[in-house]
Amino acid sequence: PKDQCPHNPILTTGALVTTSLVRGSNVTDRLRRILEMFRRYTGRETTVDALVFSAVKGRGHRERAIANFLLRFDLIEGSMEEALDLYFQHSTIIVNSRDLAMIGATLANGGINPVTGEQAIAADLVQNVSSVIMTCGMYERSGEWMRQVGMPAQTCRSGALMALVPQKLGLGVFSPHLDDQGN
Repeated sequence: PKDQCPHNPILTTGALVTTSLVRGSNVTDRLRRILEMFRRYTGRETTVDALVFSAVKGRGHRERAIANFLLRFDLIEGSMEEALDLYFQHSTIIVNSRDLAMIGATLANGGINPVTGEQAIAADLVQNVSSVIMTCGMYERSGEWMRQVGMPAQTCRSGALMALVPQKLGLGVFSPHLDDQGN
């Protein structure tokens, strides 16, 4: 039921639901909205890595299974295949360490990109986003990370890590050495 909707956009279930809610007339239009959001955060145009997208889409069986489960409870808005395509595309947006640092710095700066001065996210949403990153961004190790490092951070399978210190800075790094939980 909709009142049981997964609300955490960092975890796969919530990310699929959130992705299905992105407005637009088709997948291309919806992807443009996501890329525009990334532009506001990073201060530059970003694109999807077509080869990585194709590979991820081809082996996205777990995500398809989760999407089917969510569809069963009417939690996916619109077409499940379109939601999956969009999910796989935004999961393969090409970013570098500077982009990651700019995303963190934008969140640390109350939602305003510190270089462009553009409002990337409403200031009243920054605390919610930072809280989700703080509690879930390092997945199973989030609590340990906060105890040892103390900065809200988000990691992903690519080896990317984005961290922030509110009102101070953003940090972005890549590390090819991932632990058994993908951090």
